[in-house]
Amino acid sequence: MKKALITGVTGQDGSYLAKFLLNKGYKVYGTRRRTSTPNTWRLRYLGVLNNKNFELLVSDVTDLGDSIRLLENCDPDEIYNLAAQSFVSTSFYQPKLTAEITGLGTLTILEAIRNFNKNIKFYQASSSEMFGKVKEIPQNENTKFYPRSPYAVSKLFAHWTAINYRESFDIFTTCGILFNHESPLRGEEFVTKKITKGLARIKMGKQEVLTLGNIYSRRDWGHAKDYVEAMWRMLQVETPDDYVIATGRTENIKTFVDLTCKKLGFDFSWVGEGKNEECINVKTGKPLVKINEAFFRPNEVDLLIGDSSKAEEKLNWKTKSTLEELCCEMVDFDLKNL
Repeated sequence: MKKALITGVTGQDGSYLAKFLLNKGYKVYGTRRRTSTPNTWRLRYLGVLNNKNFELLVSDVTDLGDSIRLLENCDPDEIYNLAAQSFVSTSFYQPKLTAEITGLGTLTILEAIRNFNKNIKFYQASSSEMFGKVKEIPQNENTKFYPRSPYAVSKLFAHWTAINYRESFDIFTTCGILFNHESPLRGEEFVTKKITKGLARIKMGKQEVLTLGNIYSRRDWGHAKDYVEAMWRMLQVETPDDYVIATGRTENIKTFVDLTCKKLGFDFSWVGEGKNEECINVKTGKPLVKINEAFFRPNEVDLLIGDSSKAEEKLNWKTKSTLEELCCEMVDFDLKNL
């Protein structure tokens, strides 16, 4: 039985990855931060938490001694580093915390591997946010990075650190440059979840209006279930490398609002311009969506679209879910749980 360690296992990706690996016959260890109230609802929802081959541990990715002890206790064959302060907007207000967890946390785990067992295979969750102010369209593994937030800068530090340990210490490190990936288990701080849950609440009479920031930012959205399979495939090849994981389709946030409104059966129309633009419920004349400049980032990332042809060729991976299917799945989940 192969053993895998997933840091940040209670998040969207960690939960889906844990389920995927358990189905592959792995013994899975997952770590979370020490909190008074463990956030394990995703693991419970997916049937991971009570699986006999899953063990949930508490660990601090910024503590080298704790990380070494963690490896001694688990002795994993593979490590998937998903732990991060993952909210871009929060990183502008908590840059030091973001750098410590998202950036230095990766360095700490790699140092633990170097000291304990250099044969452990390591996956680093890199991010399309590292491309930021994009230098070419679409973005691939050779595209120049231009991070536009403390989160993206921290991810870039972690990304290059993983590459450095691969080249300096011959450790199997691979980086997945994942573009936006969503699911029903997405956190409410992320815009797709904010849209599907907010509009579902409006449909059920539990909320008056949804407020958003820049609705013209364009993103490449995939399904988290597809993307965790790519993570696993990266550690099964003979030679470690870095891969862009994306759908190759980009849409703006306004389009995601449209898809959600259609799924919920709203008769809607967009009126106004700029900060005064609104999505109106034609039946009632009331606004469904309003724009608030307070939700704009200090540095906007206007366009992301990935070229995953390398992953398709080398890993035999390809996205399976369409954006329309993803949106419908998220809306159905929110309606059911509301």
